[in-house]
Order: sequence, then structure tokens, then C-alpha cells
Amino acid sequence: MRETANMALPMIVSSACDTLMIFIDRLFLAKVSTHNMNASMLGGLTVFMLSTFFLGLIGYSTALVAQYFGSEQKSKCSVATFQALIIAVIAAPIIRMLRPLVFAIFENSNLVTEQLVLQKQYASILNTFVIFVLIRSVFACFFSGTGRTKIVMISALTAMVVNVGMNYLLIFGKYGFPAMGIRGAAYGTVIGTAVSVIVMLSVYLSKKNIKEYVVNKSFHINKLVMFKLLRYGYPAGLEFLLNFAAFNFMIMLFHSDGPLTATAITITFNWDLVSFVPLMGLQIAVTSLVGRYMGAERVDYAHKATMSALKLGWMYSFIIFVLFITMSGTLVEIFSPSGDTELFLAAKPIAARMIKLASIYVMTESVILSFSGALRGAGDTLWTMIISVSIHWVLIVVTYLMLKVLHCTAMQSWFAVICVFSLFGVSFFLRYRSGKWKQIEVIQHKH
Repeated sequence: MRETANMALPMIVSSACDTLMIFIDRLFLAKVSTHNMNASMLGGLTVFMLSTFFLGLIGYSTALVAQYFGSEQKSKCSVATFQALIIAVIAAPIIRMLRPLVFAIFENSNLVTEQLVLQKQYASILNTFVIFVLIRSVFACFFSGTGRTKIVMISALTAMVVNVGMNYLLIFGKYGFPAMGIRGAAYGTVIGTAVSVIVMLSVYLSKKNIKEYVVNKSFHINKLVMFKLLRYGYPAGLEFLLNFAAFNFMIMLFHSDGPLTATAITITFNWDLVSFVPLMGLQIAVTSLVGRYMGAERVDYAHKATMSALKLGWMYSFIIFVLFITMSGTLVEIFSPSGDTELFLAAKPIAARMIKLASIYVMTESVILSFSGALRGAGDTLWTMIISVSIHWVLIVVTYLMLKVLHCTAMQSWFAVICVFSLFGVSFFLRYRSGKWKQIEVIQHKH
């Protein structure tokens, strides 16, 4: 439990910092106008969706690095990282070329003109500088896989401070900077991400790290390691893409219901992000620990790490549950705009009820992320992909039927989504309990 907590806490803090960066972007923009807030959410999510396959592919290097680290093959850790870096460099121009697709999606989403124009501006800037997001993921995976999650945490904290400062200066035009509104929010995010890359890169290229992991001999294509990364990483990448695409389309369906529903669901998901993203930090930690112990051929310790992660997830989720139930009105009020409040006041009671409903599935999230992280760390990525993708696309069907076919209210549709999602935690538990993950061998052990 202590080891899992020590590994997970920095990753939870790191994820919380990422959440706070996004949260403050939307909070600052909410003070400009509600349309700015809504545009930043859907614009940011859509660009991120285009990156998800490559981020998932790169992300599997955490488990690969962890298994090499656990089997005491440290030189292979840096080799795996360089293969992930190659993927990042190839991916960036591909994602940039998809900008017309992003705009086409926006233009066919039945959005109000005010939001559409702002959304295009925000997405265009993030899409242009997506390389920083990809490279940041590469080095975060290396440090997570080798158990040095504090470095990831420090880089995330630095990025958050820079991002918040730049947002304040560029959105509102303080201290001589131009008031750029939503474009300032995008540039603030880009600058913060770039700074986090510099922090991790400085440690990765330090003399101590170069010596310990033989980094100077890792700058080449290793066919075997690249094959392992692609072989076991593509299900994770495909899963991430399909899941996030489903999530993004679900948000679009709610936004297409009109500005009132768009505002309510945006506020709700801003707080849902607060509850969910730190649990992703816990998932990364359990993936790393399980990978390390599977590499060391200690299946019993891998199981203990998984159970410890589940307990930590439940403790965190219970706190979120209480906050969502007791303080929903206050949480909504934080996003009150400075100017015209008519739209916000109309959306406020709907958003408050949606946040209360969101408290229902926070426990399910901790179950799904703990067991899926363990299964990924052990190499059971294909099954995890199939079930996870199924969950998210079932939610799309449910949302579409409720809103567009049955013409239910936003509240009724949101309730149906939460009920269906809460049923899927059982499938991950049953797969884990089957023990099939214990027989998977990802790397060649020394003996």
C-alpha cells in the first residue's frame, strides 16, 4: 500500500495539475463569456482526440520501460523511450494535416455561430503545436516506468504555474500584453506544455541518467523493441482514440441540443474532469508497478499493487462523492460570467443536478481504472481495448437515442448515460479475477 501510494501520489498530483490547467483555462474564459468557455472545451477535446491514438501507443512505453526496469535491463529502458520518440515525431505532422477534418466536424455539429468561430481559433493553435504534447508524453512514460514519478510531478507543477500565469496575461491583456481572449488561452497552454518538456528533458539528458540508462547508445531504431511497442501499444492507442472519439461525440450531441444544455454539460464535465483525471494518475502508477513486478516475475506483488490502487481509488472517489452531493450549487457558481449572466442563470440548476448525478459513478471509475491499468501493465491490452471501447460507444448510442430519437430532456439523457456506465465496472473485475493476465509474457527474461 505504501509503495503504491508513493508511486501514485506524484502521478495523481501531476494529473491534478493537468486538470487544473484545463480547468483554469475554462474558468478564465467563462469570465469573458459563456460561449468562450463552451468553445474551449469542445475545441480542446476535438484536437486532443486526434492525438489519442499516438498518445496511447506512446503510453504503452510506460509498461515496456517498467518491465525492462524490473528485469534489470536498464539500457533497454532508454531504447524503448527513443522508439516512442520516433513515433511522436512522425505523428505530429499527421495530426496537423487533420485540421480540415476538425473544422468539418465543428461545422456539422449544429453549434451557434458565436461558439463556432471561437472554437476554430482555439483548436487551430493547439493543433499547430501538438508536438509538445506528444514529446511530453514520451518522457513522462520513461520516468513513470522507472518509478521516478516525482520528476513528472515537478514538470507538471511547473507547467501549471506557467500556464496559469500566461493565461492571465494573454486572456485579459494584463501588464501590457494584448487581450487575446480564447487565443491567449491556447497560447498559454502551448507555452506551459513546452516548459514541462524542457524540465523532463533536462533530467533525461543529465550525466547521471545518461550513465545509468546508457542513453547515449539508445538513439537508433531497434526493430525488436519497436515491434513490441507497436504490437502491445496499438490496442492501447486504438482504445484511447475510439474512447475519446466517443466521449467527444457525446459532448457534441449535448452541445447540439442548444446553448442551455451546452453550458450545463460543460460546467458538469469541468468538474467531472477534476474527479477523473487524478484517477488516471493512479492508473499510470498501477500500470508501472504491475509491469515492473511482471518483469521481475513477482505476480503476487503485482496483485498486491492492484488491490492497493483500488483501495486508494475508492478513498479518493468517496471524497469526490461527498463534495458533488453537498456542494453542487457552489461548484456551478464558480463559473459565473462577469458580463451577461442570463444564459448561465438558466443553465445553473440543470448543471447542479447533473453534478449530483455524476457522483454516482465515481466509484465505478476507480474500479475500471485500477483493473484496466493492471491488465495493461501485464500486457492484456487487446481485451482491455475491446471492453473499454464497447463501453464508450454504447454510451454514444444511449445519448443519441435519448436526445435525438426519444427527445428526452438533457437531465434524463445524462441519467441514462450514468446508469449504463456504472454497469461496466463488473466486466473489468471479472477479467482480472480470471487470472489470464498472469500468463502473458511481454519481454524475454534474462534466464
